[in-house]
Amino acid sequence: MKSRLFIVLAALLAATTLAACGPDSSKAAADAKKAASEAADKAKEAASKAADATKDAAKEAADATKDAAMKAADATKEGAMKAADATKDAAGKAVDAAKDAAAPKK
Repeated sequence: MKSRLFIVLAALLAATTLAACGPDSSKAAADAKKAASEAADKAKEAASKAADATKDAAKEAADATKDAAMKAADATKEGAMKAADATKDAAGKAVDAAKDAAAPKK
């Protein structure tokens, strides 16, 4: 993009120089005006493409963030379920140990 813009600006500079120095100054001025118009169109097109690329990148980042949040929520849920199961098992073992301790010894 930069090289195209540089070429267009160089052409504009050359046309302007010729307009100021050459015998066909009106033709050179018209050429300079045309080159300036083309440079403006290319700059507008480049800005539009950059805006589209930025929008696409932002959407991809938002999607990636959403996926990461969902994975973190799933991992948290799984961890909580495992902790609950471990607590339930520990409580069951504590009940069994209490029953064994309360049972009359032979």
